[in-house]
Amino acid sequence: MEKHRGPGKANREGISILELSTLFPDEDTAAAWFEALVWPDGRQCPRCGCTDTRETAATAGLPYHCRGCGKGFSVRIGTALERSKVPLRKWVFAIYLEMTSLKGVSSMKLHRDIGVTQKTAWFMLHRIREAWGEEQQEAFSGPVEADEAYFGGLRANMHKDRRRELTGRGTVGKTAVAGMKDRNTNRVAAQVVPATDGETLQAFVRDHAEAEAVVYTDEHRAYAGLSPDYNHEAVQHSVGEYVRGQAHTQGIESFWSMLKRAHKGVYHKLSPKHLDRYVREFAGRHNVRGLDTLDQMATVAVGLVGKRLMYRQLIADNGLDSGARS
Repeated sequence: MEKHRGPGKANREGISILELSTLFPDEDTAAAWFEALVWPDGRQCPRCGCTDTRETAATAGLPYHCRGCGKGFSVRIGTALERSKVPLRKWVFAIYLEMTSLKGVSSMKLHRDIGVTQKTAWFMLHRIREAWGEEQQEAFSGPVEADEAYFGGLRANMHKDRRRELTGRGTVGKTAVAGMKDRNTNRVAAQVVPATDGETLQAFVRDHAEAEAVVYTDEHRAYAGLSPDYNHEAVQHSVGEYVRGQAHTQGIESFWSMLKRAHKGVYHKLSPKHLDRYVREFAGRHNVRGLDTLDQMATVAVGLVGKRLMYRQLIADNGLDSGARS
């Protein structure tokens, strides 16, 4: 396979979609790839953990039999792919497209590219986002940059009466997201937050940054209580100060810019109901972008283990606007 560099990263190896087709020419190669990642120590029953298993005639998509519990299973059981009828080879291509599209991939594009319905593509993408989960990552040692951003309510997508109603009202109709970037590791943490007051934003910082770390923010007074637990410095954006020595928030603002470009150019609407899934996906993809493409894909496949997302859960009413599927 010809080696070439991944987009935007001179130190990692990317692969083309033609090379991916060569690596995964059929369903068997896709299944073998998933099995090697889901069962790195050898095949085991996802129901009871028994390793005494055997191959059997594939019945109802269950090619293996567990001698321990007596049940059939496949590599999908116990992962976010459980009960999916989409071929594993299409799942491989979906993961590839998601990981190699810097601004993400819409369900409309995915359904055309891999030959599934738009509804199926939308569900697949949300299942893939389960790989990033809500697990607590290791606290950032810093220096870190903390900031907040708002998403939703693109005026171009609104009825003119709604645009008139919100004129001059700033963040009304938008959802707040808190974010942090560690300058040493380049890792990002981000999540939807219910408010941008001191209690909420300081709790976010304390959850993700080690005590006594250097924390850079803007002048938002919600961050004012971080000292003396942190070495806190703020730049005064309101008076045109964006950089003062090492103090700035340009790193996390760059992450917001990417997410906002995806919002406007790919998804068009990030609904409050599903926004946190998109935020976790972009943070997760950012954090593995230095890996080779196949390693990025492997990170997703491993992240799907132990996750489950059913369609009825995805569309269930949680009191938030769900918007159009993108």
